[in-house]
Amino acid sequence: MRKFVRMHRALRILSTTLITAGLVVFADVGMTLAWREPVSSIYGSIKQSQARSQLADLEQRFPSPADLRHVSHVRNPEKKIAALAKEFARSEAHTGQSIGRIEIQRFDLDAVLIQGTDTASLEKGPGHYPDTAFPGQGTTIGIAGHRTTYLAPFRHIDSLQPGDEIKIEMPYADFVYTVQTHRIVAPTETDIVDPVGYERLVLTACHPLYSASQRYAVFAKLKSEHLRSNSG
Repeated sequence: MRKFVRMHRALRILSTTLITAGLVVFADVGMTLAWREPVSSIYGSIKQSQARSQLADLEQRFPSPADLRHVSHVRNPEKKIAALAKEFARSEAHTGQSIGRIEIQRFDLDAVLIQGTDTASLEKGPGHYPDTAFPGQGTTIGIAGHRTTYLAPFRHIDSLQPGDEIKIEMPYADFVYTVQTHRIVAPTETDIVDPVGYERLVLTACHPLYSASQRYAVFAKLKSEHLRSNSG
């Protein structure tokens, strides 16, 4: 009888433990689907804080006096931005490092941009496709971001509408892009970041939520660009 009671008690404890664990899992999934994955978001917050500090240091050193001398002969503002972007790509495009900032008012995004789209880089924030141009170089710029993990910066990428503005701040200039359209593509459709004859910004994220079977891509055209005060 005592053995039966002990066994019954053990089974009751086990069932309670399993139910509790199940509730935790369901809560985690629910939070992820409704908002973003909580554990990785804490890690992402730490990494974004470090990235902001790193960006502040970058903005102090670029453009340097030497960088400005290299472009001092360029008088046209757009051409000077392009020349500084080229210098920036040459000297500051290091994988995993902060390179700028992206702001999207439509879904209240203000995040530090990271160079690279590898796993470690995207854990820190939206990542710049290394095989695409930098803002100001007159061609296609690609940026990827998570939708459910690591702060989920592109969680609501599908809410962007034609005419919405996307702001990019680089150490040498500020840019505004206007959303044109969107497409849902296969991960293999890398041609979405091919040059198209004008400066275009392409944002990408996994689609649908909680899946990597497709990509949600937003296309935006350059509306305006302005040299920063330290680059004039």
